[in-house]
Amino acid sequence: MAKKKRKSNSYKKKIEALSKVSQTITSSLYLEDILKLIVMVTAEVMNSKICSLLLLNEEKNELIIRATQSVSEAYNKKPNIKLGEGIAGLVAKDNKPIAVLDVKEDPRYRNREIAKKENLCSLLAVPLCVKGKVIGALNSYTSVKHKFSREEINILTSVANQAAVAIENAGLLLKSQLIEEELKTRKVVERAKGILMDSQGISEQEAYKKIQKQAMNMRRSMREIAEAIILAKELE
Repeated sequence: MAKKKRKSNSYKKKIEALSKVSQTITSSLYLEDILKLIVMVTAEVMNSKICSLLLLNEEKNELIIRATQSVSEAYNKKPNIKLGEGIAGLVAKDNKPIAVLDVKEDPRYRNREIAKKENLCSLLAVPLCVKGKVIGALNSYTSVKHKFSREEINILTSVANQAAVAIENAGLLLKSQLIEEELKTRKVVERAKGILMDSQGISEQEAYKKIQKQAMNMRRSMREIAEAIILAKELE
């Protein structure tokens, strides 16, 4: 009976965690808030001492800690991990989970001194993967030796998969917003150029340089200068 109850509680935790992470997929939260939410949910569902989320910097081929619920300055300032190195680096390279019984005794773990200082023991690391592409890794640590069950590996993998979708969506939304803002800026600058060309009898290039110079002199964006030109014209 007790075993059944534990299994039921585990299943309930999994559903609750997936539900919380799923909500972020359709939310308008900023990326940093999404990352914080993911590590908090993961720490809660996995009973983690420390949970951390690392994202892959493709240019440098490095994994960078982007979120953790840890208050340890030493852990939060850990050096970046090269793809294929350390536990998280291997997880991201091979796109496969790795469970370690004691990181202090595993030669693959790169920060054993920090692990000793912060009393970190067992580690379960899973890839953050979306559409077959690994974008990072999710780590869950315990403070005592713990052999992670297949159920726990499945739970963390499910959370990581959902998290990867949320992260990708946030990134795509940001790109979309930046493109939209860029198009709006272009339209405003084009309109302001037209006003200067008509009112001062100058070429398109001269009008652009005039807006650019004014922006530099006033330490304002070209859009702000362009909007001021348009407003002045409308007030005539």
